[in-house]
Order: sequence, then C-alpha cells, then structure tokens
Amino acid sequence: MTASLPLTIVSGYLGAGKTTLINRLLAEDHGIRLMVIVNDFGAINIDKALIKTRGDDTIALTNGCVCCTMGTDLTMALNDVLDRDDRPDHLIIEASGIADPAAIASAAIAEPELSYAGIITLVDAQNIEGLLNDHLIAPQVTQQISAADLVLLTKTDAAAPALLDRLATMRARSPAVLDDTPLAPLLFDIVPLPQGRSTAPHPAYANWQHDSDMVLDRRAMGDKLANRPHGLYRLKGFIQTDDGGYEVHVVGQFVKAKRVQTDRTTLVGLGPAARISRDEIETWWCA
Repeated sequence: MTASLPLTIVSGYLGAGKTTLINRLLAEDHGIRLMVIVNDFGAINIDKALIKTRGDDTIALTNGCVCCTMGTDLTMALNDVLDRDDRPDHLIIEASGIADPAAIASAAIAEPELSYAGIITLVDAQNIEGLLNDHLIAPQVTQQISAADLVLLTKTDAAAPALLDRLATMRARSPAVLDDTPLAPLLFDIVPLPQGRSTAPHPAYANWQHDSDMVLDRRAMGDKLANRPHGLYRLKGFIQTDDGGYEVHVVGQFVKAKRVQTDRTTLVGLGPAARISRDEIETWWCA
C-alpha cells in the first residue's frame, strides 16, 4: 500500500512573503523531494514565474482563490500529483493571498491518499497593523491567522514583542519571527491542530492583469507606481523598461523594484472590490 503524501498549506495575506519562503525552502539542502501547487489570482500566474523551480516540481492554478474554486481545478492538480509513478516526499500548496487555508485543509483531510501536515500562515509585519484596523480586511486576515498551525512574522529584523503578543491574543499558535535558520525542520515537524476549525467567506476582490511587449521609460515607471490608485493593495510582476526591466512588488504603501532582464511587461493587480474596480486599474495603467 502506498504511503499517504504529507500536505502543507502556506497561507498569508497579499504580499506576506509566501513565494520568498518557498524559494528558500527549495534552495535548502534538506534532501526532501518537494512538489509545489502554486495558486495565483488572475489569468497570469506571476507567482509561478517567481518560484525558482528544479525540474517539473510546480503545478500552476490560475483560476483565482483556491478556497472559492475548491472543485475541479484543485482536484485535478491533486490527482496529477497522486497519480505519478514517482511521487514527491511532500506536497505544498501556496494559497493565494485571499484564500481561506481552513477550507483547503478540509479538502486535504477528505482525501485518503493525503495526510494533513498543517497550515503555515505568514504575517507581514510592515502592514499587519493597518490590515487588522481595516474593518473590511481584518476578518479575513484574522481567519488566516487563527486557522494556522504555525504563524511566522515576516519583514522584520526585530523580535517585535508587542506584535507577537497581539497575535497571541488572536489565537495565533506559537507566533514567531521568521529568521535565517533552516526552514525544513521548522515547517515539517508541525503537529497539526485538531480538525474541525471553521471556515469563513471573504470580501470580493477586483483583479487585473496586463501582458504586452510595451516598454516604459524608467522614470515614467517610477512616477506611475508612485501615483497608483489607493485601492490597489497588491501589484506584482515584471515591467520592461528602456534600461532592461524590473521585477515589481507593491504591497499596501510599500513599493519594491529589482533589476531583471525581461522581454515582456506582465503584471497582476488586486484590491478589494468595494474600493477599486478592474476598469479603474486599467485606466490608471493606460494613462
């Protein structure tokens, strides 16, 4: 009889650092054969492009939030993995930033050939206070935190005791700061919480994508990003510029651009539908 395949879910709100964590894990010398199912919101799966794969070790789902499309696509992806003659040692689902990890865990627990190995939720220290004070977003972020078997604080070099204390009051399980120690022992030695945690709906999101061969002046790119619409919380992808190109990440009020070589401009944008529409994002980008 084939042994069940352990499944770990990596969760966290938009821009919390999920792809960065998975890239670190793939680069470690732990000897574990990993398979990653990458779920991104929008027709262009930017996260899959950002993950440094080693062979055929990623499956892309580009239909949006896994917890809202729990049917055919996720089932097909799981069957793809389970039907392989040479199964991986461990399966990871990188959930989209708006997904409810408890709903994904419920699907994993129902599959007899999978063994649930826990939810890891990343918390963005730079933006979490604003998210928890936002009446529209806070219930969703709180759900991701309370559903986790392990909560890791990202984007901070300090212990952040006040923030860790606040997370503990939100039923966060043993919240800790993500540091430079090896990830595999931390992530794969989790004792999952008992089954039966509740799931929760989230607000509607407007999503936008762009894929073209357009070339921007580097200064024009900077001006455009600085004057983005307020409701556009997350923007990520690649922008082709007159001096090569940039990998761009916008999370809330923070913007990060890193020099890369790219021959296309491919972007995905996301924000609460109550605050922005796809047409408004398109109008901003085309201005």
